[in-house]
Amino acid sequence: MSQHDDGAPDPRMALEAVLMVADEPVTVQRFAEVLEIDAGQVRTLLGELQDDYAANHGFELRELAGGWRVYSKRDFAPVVSRFVLDGATSRLSQAALETLAVVAYRQPVSRARIAAIRGVNVDSVVRTLTLRGLLAEEGTDPQSGAMLYRTTPYFLERLGIDSVADLPQLAPHLPGLDDLDQYDDVPF
Repeated sequence: MSQHDDGAPDPRMALEAVLMVADEPVTVQRFAEVLEIDAGQVRTLLGELQDDYAANHGFELRELAGGWRVYSKRDFAPVVSRFVLDGATSRLSQAALETLAVVAYRQPVSRARIAAIRGVNVDSVVRTLTLRGLLAEEGTDPQSGAMLYRTTPYFLERLGIDSVADLPQLAPHLPGLDDLDQYDDVPF
């Protein structure tokens, strides 16, 4: 293991090692706990790595969804897509995208409310989105007892945003958006 003269592991290299195995964004606090250094030092090291990667590598360090993770640079998206997909498609169906949009903007929300808004049964779509890690259960509705769903940190990460508050406002794009409120009073 690479170490300082005092025998302690190099914190920058230790940070990189953790980043290489992280399958989701890691918070500054979690890095500080694992590396046993203070959060300020972690932030400094992350900034140094971010600058270094931006200038000298095909990948970059980004802060998204409340944490930090290594990503391939956007310039290389076509190459990475060809490698990862290898001719297969993993795109979401139109029904899945519509369901995700309803949940993202109305969460927490029940399957019945999603179905009422979309006008179709959404049971299998919600199940698929949950299995893919894009939706998660968020307790039950106090009035109906129905399971409520919300988007996940993985959803935010895939969209490249920190929170659902970063989603674009719908009102300017959809006249009559206020009509959705009619579904808030529908008993389910």
